[in-house]
Amino acid sequence: MRNFDLSPLYRSAIGFDRLFNALEAGQNQSNGGYPPYNVELVDENHYRIAIAVAGFAEQELEITTQDNLLIIRGAHNNDPAERTYLYQGIAERNFERKFQLAEHIQIKGAKLENGLLYIDMERLVPETLKPRRIEIK
Repeated sequence: MRNFDLSPLYRSAIGFDRLFNALEAGQNQSNGGYPPYNVELVDENHYRIAIAVAGFAEQELEITTQDNLLIIRGAHNNDPAERTYLYQGIAERNFERKFQLAEHIQIKGAKLENGLLYIDMERLVPETLKPRRIEIK
């Protein structure tokens, strides 16, 4: 994938900072798709992300949100025991996965179950932005 320098656009485009940040975040996904994840539409206003975090304990996972950006980090505690593998097919490396959230998306909760981290989200649209019917007189 090619990397594009978006810095010249910052000079002439005002108010599009989040758009450029989203584009740059998409370019910088160098983790090779690790860990795998699903994004599920539960219903019209509810979403769920499921991330395969087998081998990570609950205290080794961190979920944060900042400026419509959801960041999930997994970091193993330093394991002093050196292991000798005959075959290693399970990736146990640390990771950081970022998701750009749309406007009015709120994180409702997270749970770790059977090696999958579930993050539930809901779109809460303010009443002023919802469509409303105008009566004709």
